[in-house]
Amino acid sequence: MPIPSDIEIAQATELKPIQEIAASIGIAESDLEYYGKYKAKLPLGLLEKLKDNPDGKLIYTTAITATPAGEGKTCTAIGLTQALGKLGKKVTVALREPSLGPVFGIKGGATGGGYSQVLPMEDINLHFTGDIHAVTAAHNLMVALLDNHIFQGNVLDVDPRRVLVKRVMDMNDRQLRNIVCGLGGVSNGMPRESGFDISVASEVMAILCLASGMEDLKARLGRIIVAYTYDRKPVTAADIKAVGAMAVLLKDALKPNLVQTVEGQPAFIHGGPFANIAHGNNSILATRLALKLADYVVTEGGFASDLGAEKFFDIVHRQTGLRPDVAVLVASVRALNMHGGVPKDKVSETNLEALAKGCENLDAHIDNLKDNFGLPVVVAINKFPTDSQEELELIERRCKERGVRYAVSEVVAKGGAGGGQLAEQVLEALEKDANDFRMLYGLELSAEEKIKTLATKVYGADDVTFSESAKNMLGTIRKIGYGDLPVCVAKTQHSLTDIADVKGRPRGWKLTVKEIRISAGAGFIVAITGEVMTMPGLPKVPAANSIDILEDGTILNLF
Repeated sequence: MPIPSDIEIAQATELKPIQEIAASIGIAESDLEYYGKYKAKLPLGLLEKLKDNPDGKLIYTTAITATPAGEGKTCTAIGLTQALGKLGKKVTVALREPSLGPVFGIKGGATGGGYSQVLPMEDINLHFTGDIHAVTAAHNLMVALLDNHIFQGNVLDVDPRRVLVKRVMDMNDRQLRNIVCGLGGVSNGMPRESGFDISVASEVMAILCLASGMEDLKARLGRIIVAYTYDRKPVTAADIKAVGAMAVLLKDALKPNLVQTVEGQPAFIHGGPFANIAHGNNSILATRLALKLADYVVTEGGFASDLGAEKFFDIVHRQTGLRPDVAVLVASVRALNMHGGVPKDKVSETNLEALAKGCENLDAHIDNLKDNFGLPVVVAINKFPTDSQEELELIERRCKERGVRYAVSEVVAKGGAGGGQLAEQVLEALEKDANDFRMLYGLELSAEEKIKTLATKVYGADDVTFSESAKNMLGTIRKIGYGDLPVCVAKTQHSLTDIADVKGRPRGWKLTVKEIRISAGAGFIVAITGEVMTMPGLPKVPAANSIDILEDGTILNLF
């Protein structure tokens, strides 16, 4: 019998008042800032109160390369949290907030699925506590102040042709990727080419998730490079006096959000940078707070180990000291079939030859986590109803050959009860397996060398080629003093390569870097590759077409 839809399960779950969830991990009611009965923000000062608490273990969840067939990474992170809870462990999960663009587009929400969800899922997937809206407002204020500075006399000598920042909105809208603004005569500003990015691609979002507190937030905002002058000198948000007002708009968004899982475990949902165009991890404030309040914290990075996980290890860890204790690598028979060459409409059919070939992608991610970053690995085989025993056994044999732990996970259909074996393997790995965690490259390398290291060791490329504009921008970055920053590669999530249609574990290819950007406030260099869009478009049949609401407020067909 098929399980109910995600939204049916969510709406049938009896939620606990948020003060009960908070009390389960030692948060006093006086430290809650209520957003209704089931959501709360936590004050920035709480981390200082808990500074002497020992840190819990950080369980980092990642996945094989994303496919339309589904891997189930967020479901697994939530289900593992519930499974550890069933074993009597003091555990929380820390995840990113969903963006409205994908919710109404093709991807859907990001609150898990089946009996492994965070709730209230409708609120979290929609406006939640307004954090992404605050990022949108702060970013657009910055751009408005820049354009106003140019209009009002331009004492900084900003070159309108070298304005770097676009406006943002939290929606998929390809029509706005490239625009001309300032039309309509002298009183309406100076005409210039521009465009829109999606809000979660904003450097402001990356900064929100990396800031350690209000002062650090303001310092990082001040370092955002918004434009260049006519003589090629950087102009920052501090130069246009945008920082204070931006910080005011972000004052509540900086505070972590507390909600719950279907089974009543505490869940921190905070921040939302994409992992294909940004660093792809939830806020460090939420993760640090969770580590002080629980013995085990499950978190995840966006997409596969070559994206969100690598960026956590090489960027987030480097800036914050947050260190993973074990990596959970999520895979599914269906997804591995696609990596073996099976079309989407055939992934439910048993094809052991294709599955074995698809396991090369699993191998690549095991190599990445185990060999490149020195982490103990547990493979979570996310079971779908159509999976045969022989298919599951093939993946299990592959894991044995690779010397990594594994477990079949049924957390979507069974909740925490379906993740018992996975939880046991994770606990054993934490207790028995060596952790030789390390970063992939040193900051003393040039940006070109860092990118080549990522391309050859993580993605499996033979080499890297740089466009002339990318080479020129790398020279500019060195000239203005940012050459020692880590690198955030913006790359398709659908392939280890920079071409979305290439599945499996490709060999004999070169990564092409088309563009270089500097995120001085976030603290990394962005290398744009392939056809990565910072403003997604809607599909032919958007999810929004089916979503509705009844007279009594019940939401239909959200997922």
